[in-house]
Amino acid sequence: MNNKKTGKDETTVWPFIRWIESRQRWMVDARTATGGKRTFHKTKGEAESTANAAKVRQKNEGSSAFDDRELAQHGWTVQRAIRFALEHLRKQSASLPLGEVITRLEASKLASGKSSYYCRLMRQRLEKMTPTMGKRPIAEITASDIEDFLNSLEVSPSTRNTVRRDCVTLWSYAVKQRLASSNEAQKVDVSQTVDAPPAIFSPKQAADLLAASEGDVLAFHALGLFAGLRVAEIKRLDWQDVDLEGGFVHVSAKNSKTRSRRLIPVLPALRAWITPVAKSEGAIIEKNFQKRQLATRAAAKLTEWPENGLRHSFVSYRLADTNDAGKTALEAGHDQDVLFKHYRELVKSKDAKKYFGIRPVDGKKIIPLPVAA
Repeated sequence: MNNKKTGKDETTVWPFIRWIESRQRWMVDARTATGGKRTFHKTKGEAESTANAAKVRQKNEGSSAFDDRELAQHGWTVQRAIRFALEHLRKQSASLPLGEVITRLEASKLASGKSSYYCRLMRQRLEKMTPTMGKRPIAEITASDIEDFLNSLEVSPSTRNTVRRDCVTLWSYAVKQRLASSNEAQKVDVSQTVDAPPAIFSPKQAADLLAASEGDVLAFHALGLFAGLRVAEIKRLDWQDVDLEGGFVHVSAKNSKTRSRRLIPVLPALRAWITPVAKSEGAIIEKNFQKRQLATRAAAKLTEWPENGLRHSFVSYRLADTNDAGKTALEAGHDQDVLFKHYRELVKSKDAKKYFGIRPVDGKKIIPLPVAA
């Protein structure tokens, strides 16, 4: 058998085997970037055996780079860990920037029938993350990142929880679309809140606000104060839904937050204030409403504006005036248990009479409050 080999390497893959003429030996070159050495052998068979041993050793040492024992404690194998890592990397590479996912979520919610008002507010809250994380793939954003963002908001615990809820919705959408591997927002703790009675307008504040209002701003304030409609419900309302002759405001299931139809009686106070500005048809809220409404609030010298204050005022005073939780809950589109929890004994009956007794006088912007009965 001729063991000699002249010329180029016998093997072109690592470890390399070559006949070295000067030494009359077969050389195995098992060197790598991190170590290894060359060995010399009398026969080619010996060299091949050494090369195969080097291949096996490299394979074993490569696997031992993983702590097999620690993985085993969690019921994982090295192969499962590798598959998990690869799947994670694939999802990251297929992910999209946070800002783009927010846009897609809004479009998805609109397509599913959610109101444009709800979608817009959700998007505006989520976009508070974009200055720092907007260009990052959503798959790379962790629960710690989300928690740091929420903690940076100078808001009440309840508002923080609202933003957290939107984040949960966003990451849930991302997981369903295979843009993220887990819902990181769910891992963030909910803020502890203290149940406090809703802030409302006093009869004097309500009177000042109505006195300063005109046109669609007056209609908006009157429907909130004396019918308890939500802001979003009023903004979706048409004048055809206000039946002054029949004596009801019709909130359709489509326009209602709870997606349930309800009829709200046109109380005398509402009729007195809304009749001068009522129209036969058309949207109640006109263009550039927000700017005019803010100016009206300033004219009424209301430096503080309670969140949902118009609606909360109606429910509080209506419950005190009627002493009928079932009736008030039906008119407000509330759950009766919620009514008792938040509104019971919030105001006195005499204040309710003042509130619902507010009237314009001879069409002038002067509203005397009635003397308590």
